[in-house]
Amino acid sequence: MLSILVLHGPNLNLLGKREPGVYGTTTLEDINRSLELEAQSLQVKVAFLQSNHEGELVDAIHAAIGQHQGILINPGAYTHTSVAIRDAIAAVALPTVEVHLSNVYRRESFRHHSYIAPVAVGQISGFGAESYRLGLRGLVKHLEIAKDAVKD
Repeated sequence: MLSILVLHGPNLNLLGKREPGVYGTTTLEDINRSLELEAQSLQVKVAFLQSNHEGELVDAIHAAIGQHQGILINPGAYTHTSVAIRDAIAAVALPTVEVHLSNVYRRESFRHHSYIAPVAVGQISGFGAESYRLGLRGLVKHLEIAKDAVKD
């Protein structure tokens, strides 16, 4: 069974309270519950980690080798600043999908650059909590296609 590591970056533990006009009122727990249900329907496993610490996220990415087949990540503000997270994703070579609740390209210009996007198989933003579910579906489809290609 495929296993997906879901990483939530800084400040996402405050979802539901933090800037609801931008991020909505859905909590991180709500998102995780929704992803667990989606994972069941896709017949995959999900594991979750939220951290406000860049190094902890990097360590989790490293530890994913041999444990998970893909990574779904909302790096939060680290999207725009973290070469370390980008390099960790590139180093482990696990298919990764980047997700964001808000449409980062409709926000401040400093949010328009992602260090993660060039090493991700895809990026989904702007659909609120649904971005996560869409990201999980896309990642699982990508992994299934890659697995089928190896069989042929």
